Amino acid sequence: MRPESGSVFTGIIEETGTVERVVDDDDGRRLRIAVTGFGAFSHGESISVGGVCLTVEDWGEDWFSVFTAAETLSKTTLSAVSSGDRVNLERALPADGRLDGHVVQGHVDTTTEVVDIEQVGEDWTFTFALPDGHAQYVAPKGSIALDGISLTVADIDDEAGTFSVAVIPTTYELTSLSERSPGDRVNVEVDVLAKYVERMASYDSSVDSAGGALDAAE
Repeated sequence: MRPESGSVFTGIIEETGTVERVVDDDDGRRLRIAVTGFGAFSHGESISVGGVCLTVEDWGEDWFSVFTAAETLSKTTLSAVSSGDRVNLERALPADGRLDGHVVQGHVDTTTEVVDIEQVGEDWTFTFALPDGHAQYVAPKGSIALDGISLTVADIDDEAGTFSVAVIPTTYELTSLSERSPGDRVNVEVDVLAKYVERMASYDSSVDSAGGALDAAE
């Protein structure tokens, strides 16, 4: 899915906001989100809302509004948010900023379901269904963004069709993961580097095949 801009994020959530108002129309829906301690906004700036790159339309001292187009709604969980819901927020990475997570574009590829949540000591293990059509991009110890959060894949169970991530207490407490339950859906953005690797491998294979066909013809 195309983002609202060419901005880049890190998957390190700055704050969570609360959806105050949802207004639907034929073209999409407008969300007003309350947030405190986030600093001043500027018109047209990019912000990740639940992992989706959106553009700030209007704002006040402790709120801002964004518009989500129909295509965005069809591919993300923003179609299901309602007043009172908590969403993860991150501003776009500045040119001289520090990349603490991984490269996250705000292109949500699909959604997937929470299968299980287990507390392990002070940490948490979240298990998700492998996303249909995107399972090949989920790799052990690889990066994945879930609801905009940069996480590392801890384990994959191909037979069960699931993967798991370990969540530390800070991430659990300061993001919307603490409000997730089995059966809930989350936004998924796979690692863009995996897509490039797949594309390059596919391109090299097609070139080799074409070269082989030319050699045979000669």
